Amino acid sequence: KRGELMAIIGSSGSGKSTLLNVLGGLDTPTAGRANVAGWDLLRMSNRARVLYKRDTVGFVWQNVSRNLVPYLSALENVELPMILAGRFDRNRAKELLAAVGLEKRMPHKPVHMSGGEQQRVAIAIALANNPSVLLADEPTGSLDSRTAQTVLQAFRQVRDLFGVTIVVVTHDRSMSNAVDRFVEIRDGKTSTEAVRRDLAEGRVAETTHDQYTLLDSAGRLQLPLS
Repeated sequence: KRGELMAIIGSSGSGKSTLLNVLGGLDTPTAGRANVAGWDLLRMSNRARVLYKRDTVGFVWQNVSRNLVPYLSALENVELPMILAGRFDRNRAKELLAAVGLEKRMPHKPVHMSGGEQQRVAIAIALANNPSVLLADEPTGSLDSRTAQTVLQAFRQVRDLFGVTIVVVTHDRSMSNAVDRFVEIRDGKTSTEAVRRDLAEGRVAETTHDQYTLLDSAGRLQLPLS
């Protein structure tokens, strides 16, 4: 849903990264349907696909070197996508870095920042051209648990501030506790889907998500554990 923070959870080879590449316009599916923010991803010209990747979706990768230009400062890294799109706005770049808690790190280059700080810069870069959807592939996979929580908090912060829809792909099932919705996939098919329930103030619950009963594409009925 619009403005939702969700996770796609699956083991290696389950199809989660392929799905992310399809949603991001990096891979073109050969069949089926794929629609994102009003775009039909099976029926796009090459030019439309370039515009889609530049303006509609933002990317955050697990490999930090894929996110940042090493010889540019944090601020310059965020400004770069704006320059390439012809809409340079230094104030917005500063706003994005402040939103992820890096207002004091703007002049620093990646080599002088921690892995968690670099990933938060990557989130700001992904939002530079005001996309509708932010796609993140294992964004905390190379971080320790404490740093990972800081990065997840940055995702929640930018979701709340800018209303962007965020899809995180991960193998880490504990990620389910940090998102509004999670979908587990196995062998390319949905095996579990659950949505966070609204908890009354002061109420303590062991689980914060309501799990759906699903009929998958192979005709199997997937029942919740409880």
